[in-house]
Amino acid sequence: MLHKVNLAHILFLDIETVPETASFAELDVEKQALWDQKSKYQRKDEFTPEEFYERAGIWAEFGKIICISVGYFNFKGTIRTFRTTTFHGDEKQLLQEFKNLLNTHFSTSKHLLCGHNAKEFDFPYIARRMIIHKLELPYKLNLFGKKPWEIPHLDTMELWKFGDYKHFTSLKLLANILGIPSPKDDIDGSQVRHVYYEENDIDRIITYCEKDVITTAQVLLRLRGEELLDLTEIKKV
Repeated sequence: MLHKVNLAHILFLDIETVPETASFAELDVEKQALWDQKSKYQRKDEFTPEEFYERAGIWAEFGKIICISVGYFNFKGTIRTFRTTTFHGDEKQLLQEFKNLLNTHFSTSKHLLCGHNAKEFDFPYIARRMIIHKLELPYKLNLFGKKPWEIPHLDTMELWKFGDYKHFTSLKLLANILGIPSPKDDIDGSQVRHVYYEENDIDRIITYCEKDVITTAQVLLRLRGEELLDLTEIKKV
């Protein structure tokens, strides 16, 4: 079935998130108490709520999206290219711009969204942040009432599981074992908050995010038994 999917109909994506404020102290008293309650199980007694706050970006209720990188295949005759671009800046604005892309160029039933561990993280995170910002969900993210086979999403981690739902494989590991150049040659997810708030270097984060999008596309190509993208085929737009 995977080979029947038209690569030109897939929008690959990845997001980067950070805590909604630079520090725990910047939250109001009520939000601090809610964070204390929300994070209690994960941090146990090893960290205070304030010490654990640097990890708040993984929860849509306490974090925000700072960029959404996307990529898509383009075919002209025998020429194949993979084009990437990134939405960044004000969160509501970048979400609106991403929504506009879904509603214009990737809106039909034949189009699919694809990410790595995206069904568990990226897709629901984007949907929750859109609702928080009072944005109507685009069709591709509005899953209410849909049956599993009606959901227009692909997930390379799920494809690699082959039904083993206990299995987790990072994108970095999957790239390594499949012979794909590693995307993690600069920062990793644990450093994004520091690079954003302390170094104020969004360009570095965008580069990191776009590399993940490219690697996800490469993984899908390997799962289909197709040739990997060459650097000359990758275009930033």
